[in-house]
Amino acid sequence: MKSRQDNENLLAAYLRDRRMKLDPAVLGFPAERRRTPGLRREEVAQRANISPTWYTWLEQGRGGAPSADVLDRISRALMLTDVEREHLFLVGLGRPPEARYQEKEGVTPRLQRVLDALDPSPALIRTATWNVLAWNRAATVMLGDYGSLPPNQRNVLRTIFLDPRARAVQYDWESVARHIISAFRVDAARAGAATEVAPLVDELCRLSPEFKVMWRDNEVREVHGEAIKRIRHPVLGPLAFEYSTFSVDGRTDLSMCVYNPATPEDAKKIASQISLLSNRLPSAEMRGP
Repeated sequence: MKSRQDNENLLAAYLRDRRMKLDPAVLGFPAERRRTPGLRREEVAQRANISPTWYTWLEQGRGGAPSADVLDRISRALMLTDVEREHLFLVGLGRPPEARYQEKEGVTPRLQRVLDALDPSPALIRTATWNVLAWNRAATVMLGDYGSLPPNQRNVLRTIFLDPRARAVQYDWESVARHIISAFRVDAARAGAATEVAPLVDELCRLSPEFKVMWRDNEVREVHGEAIKRIRHPVLGPLAFEYSTFSVDGRTDLSMCVYNPATPEDAKKIASQISLLSNRLPSAEMRGP
């Protein structure tokens, strides 16, 4: 078990390492006559708006435990990534920082290629507020044509509560809807996105009495990353999927949802439907942007 001094030493080493990797010239400081690479301690303190003496003590392993606010300012001063900021809090306070949600637009071409390679398994990438950012052709066939919707309308909750077609394909719509609300509530809270989801919740409460009732029930269930999902496809009939959710490496705000056909027969049905629609529509219109 690490002692308090061990933690202070870990914090000191991490601060020194991050400081020495910054380019003074890029940050507006003179680069000449420096004995070591990176910023000086007083320059980091200036950027973080804290006492140079105290910051020096932190790097010497004798500054005590800084507050979360101070660590947050230091993380910005050192231009830490989200992963580096989390590590700073873990060594400085023994806990991760409070979640701060920053939704970004779009996905990389690499992630889109991953989705495309999963055909005929429907797959999509969603944010912590359940906005759909990208999808593959199988998702268009099975889950709906997200490409036909404006970007601000591509939301899983909006679809399940406001689109009659989404209701029709479910064997037990109410159970599915309650599960989605519960999982959505957990994801939004974990990401610190209460402010971001408030307009969506208000809108759905106005437009869907069922959503309003379910949301006010405040159910929070244990949500597993894997499950079996069954639907009644309007063309292909009954289908079953092994449903899994994965975190996206390097993007803590994103999740990848994959619906793997439960049987080879179901996979063949989806592949045939993809082929049929591909002959009618350009491939780009059947997948995410």
